[in-house]
Amino acid sequence: MATNPPVGDNQRKGAVRQRSQTQTLSGHWVKRNAETGQFMNVKADKTPFKGVRKEK
Repeated sequence: MATNPPVGDNQRKGAVRQRSQTQTLSGHWVKRNAETGQFMNVKADKTPFKGVRKEK
């Protein structure tokens, strides 16, 4: 995972590793595990996940 010093400031330093996200045809963003390719989570508000790389 990304390093987050100092603890408690709610800021991430760097991207979330081994995760990617892509946008569905309906406009929702889906998070995917890069190792297995399994879909993990879908955001309902149609905004991308923070700190997760986007697939092309």
